[in-house]
Amino acid sequence: MSGKERIASPLMVLDSFAKHRNLIWQLARREVISRYRGSVVGVLWAFIHPLIMLAVYTLVFNGIFGARYGSSVSGPAEFGMQLFAGLIIYAFIAESFHRAPYLLLNNINYVKKVVFPLEILPWTSLCAAMFHALGSVVVLVLLYGLAYRHLNWTVIFFPALLVPLTLGTIGFSWILASVGVFFRDIGQMMGPVTTVLLFLSPVFYPVSAMPERYRWLLDLNPLTFLVQQSQNILIGGRVPSWSGLVLYAVGGYLVAWAGLMWFQRARRAFADVL
Repeated sequence: MSGKERIASPLMVLDSFAKHRNLIWQLARREVISRYRGSVVGVLWAFIHPLIMLAVYTLVFNGIFGARYGSSVSGPAEFGMQLFAGLIIYAFIAESFHRAPYLLLNNINYVKKVVFPLEILPWTSLCAAMFHALGSVVVLVLLYGLAYRHLNWTVIFFPALLVPLTLGTIGFSWILASVGVFFRDIGQMMGPVTTVLLFLSPVFYPVSAMPERYRWLLDLNPLTFLVQQSQNILIGGRVPSWSGLVLYAVGGYLVAWAGLMWFQRARRAFADVL
């Protein structure tokens, strides 16, 4: 198989991870450890931080602003958990998108190495974001169990939600990482972009709270479906929409494939620009 055919192969997304999975694991582990190195409690911050954010968001939006998440959600505890279930999805995407434009800029030494597989850098960043997301899920499930003395069995379906989420995120991360080399302002744009995605998704409010004439904005936001599924699985005790997950997984894989093809073609100019 020629280099061009190999780049265009639909299996290239899976190959990029499977072939270098050990190196990805080592780099992701090093990134997570380095982030907490020198702190008193170390990696435990990955669990403490979600607890703090859960308390803050619940106090601000439910206690101060008096926000309500629909008639089916009662009390500040359930409101906070419903909100936090959506924030887990958003935080995963936001962390990946904020870091992606700087991955190559901050690792120029890897760019100069001809044999280094640059395409694994977004995987490394995504795995670190996945660690924090799963830490948040553990915190949320434990708090739910303490508050209601039972757990929703549907939490076992949460990994299924990670498939389309991971595929779509890694695809856009490859695009952002490559574009960030040539257009440095892309990193500064990620803050406003992810903020818009947050407030145009049903994290702080249900879909029904959005006026009908503006609801199409929620439909355009890919976060809307994933946030709703996260809330249903973790808090609502409902099984996910399998047809929706399959459609999102197929779409996510196409985004990942397109993103990796873009990255592999753009990488020829990385060394010259950097």
